[in-house]
Amino acid sequence: MKQDQKGLTLIESMMVVALIGILATIAIPPAFRLYEDSQARDQVTEALDLLDSVKSPVAAFYSDKGRWPTSEEFDNLVPTRTGKYVASLTPESREKGFEVIAKFRNTGVSPSLVTEGSGRTLVLATANGKEWFCNDNTDPVSGIPDLVPGTVLPQHRPSSCK
Repeated sequence: MKQDQKGLTLIESMMVVALIGILATIAIPPAFRLYEDSQARDQVTEALDLLDSVKSPVAAFYSDKGRWPTSEEFDNLVPTRTGKYVASLTPESREKGFEVIAKFRNTGVSPSLVTEGSGRTLVLATANGKEWFCNDNTDPVSGIPDLVPGTVLPQHRPSSCK
């Protein structure tokens, strides 16, 4: 009597499972990195939105008073200074301009937005209240020379901050 084989043998089944495991091991880390980068970019967008909301009131203040707002005045100008991912917005007057530093929370954010246990920063700065620079334009001609650069990684910044 001859028996027809139906299905896979145990060895063939084990080889299929091993092959799937190898392919998954190769494919998952890059896919996870892409997911984390995408998540970080989305979270940076929240910071950029908060920073964008600062531009108009600070520019108007500078236009009216001829000086940059103090921390207390900034608190009155900008009521929303935190978000789901942003821990704080900190204003700083510079010798040749003004900057606002958005600091990310150190928990509840993408691991890419945390460095050495502290949240990374995204910076928005201006020399005249009209042109705003994002993150790290320290060029003496086109930027602000004493600007404190942000620490958000370039691949996570929006195109307007690269």
